[in-house]
Amino acid sequence: MDFELTEEQNMIREMVRDFAENEIRPIAADVDKEGRFPEENFKKMGELGLLGLPWPERYGGAGGDTVCYAIATEEISRACGSHGLSYAAHISLGSSPIYLFGTEEQKKKFLTPLARGEWLGALGLTEPEAGSDAGSTKTTAVLDGNEWVINGAKSLITNGPVAHIVIVIAKTDPSARGSYGISSFILETDTPGFSVGKIEDKMGLKGTPTSQLFFDDCRIPKENLLGKEGDGFKQILEVLDGGRISIGAMALGLGQAALEASITYAKERHQFSRPISQFQAVQWMIADAATKIEAARLMVHKAACLEDEGKRFTKEAAMGKLFASEGAELACFNALQIHGGYGYTKDYPVERFYRDNRLTQIGEGTSEIQRLVIARQVLGRS
Repeated sequence: MDFELTEEQNMIREMVRDFAENEIRPIAADVDKEGRFPEENFKKMGELGLLGLPWPERYGGAGGDTVCYAIATEEISRACGSHGLSYAAHISLGSSPIYLFGTEEQKKKFLTPLARGEWLGALGLTEPEAGSDAGSTKTTAVLDGNEWVINGAKSLITNGPVAHIVIVIAKTDPSARGSYGISSFILETDTPGFSVGKIEDKMGLKGTPTSQLFFDDCRIPKENLLGKEGDGFKQILEVLDGGRISIGAMALGLGQAALEASITYAKERHQFSRPISQFQAVQWMIADAATKIEAARLMVHKAACLEDEGKRFTKEAAMGKLFASEGAELACFNALQIHGGYGYTKDYPVERFYRDNRLTQIGEGTSEIQRLVIARQVLGRS
């Protein structure tokens, strides 16, 4: 059992942290205020190889492992949650389905530009009536000769307005009930009939565009089916396992940022003729946050290690995501409390950390869904 990062993993942390401190953190507040997607930084991240970090070099990736990817997500999110979420969605949702289930031709055609940072990816899963209940998908795909014709709508899609590729989950067998008869497809967003609907005005993560997507007789080549017809729901469960590592790492970054801000402020802020860091109440809040974040990091990294070893990690990913998101919630809450009235203003970043982190208990499966997943694994139900 080795709790130390490898030389490569440490190098990734140092490289990403340097980039995040110099390129991301200086614009984080403006990105939030203006609600704009930081396209310029994603181009730089592509040049650094970050947008293909976990994919093999033969597909334009950097050949890193899942732990490297979790570290990169944490460091990016530590500087800005919006950058972190768009980054995580691009890799774990928009790119990983192609890597996991795509043919060699699909990987060369679609994964390579995604990995190089030439394109951005998104996953079209959620619908107005299919959130946690993904098996209730209403979007349809009908085979017409050598083309699939897709009709339907998706909602709350991260990276929707800026994606070049959307992995679309659609019903291909209308007679099948529940989660059966669902397939996944690769759709390029310049396809006729595809359009972006309402861009959501969210509580936080305002630099990550989240929108509706509409498909009106979108015709895509027959070979854009991802994997086997009818395997879509099974595929998405595997994709979401990996996505939970991403969101867990994102929560780590936000929680770590809140903890560091708390420590700095507690040492600088004086009340009753001494720094507030000398008061036991403040010390306990910092101690609780530090403990939660450290434990969560171990859990997220364990899930990432299991994925790298080719072992099942469903339970560990759900545990890591649940514990990290709720631990970061505590760290952000305590940071606001330690900052007092100033924490409630936009003069300090802790209010943004708090708003941004709230999504980590909703996205990639709510905390309630994580508890269901964990319970089923512990009780022996798959």
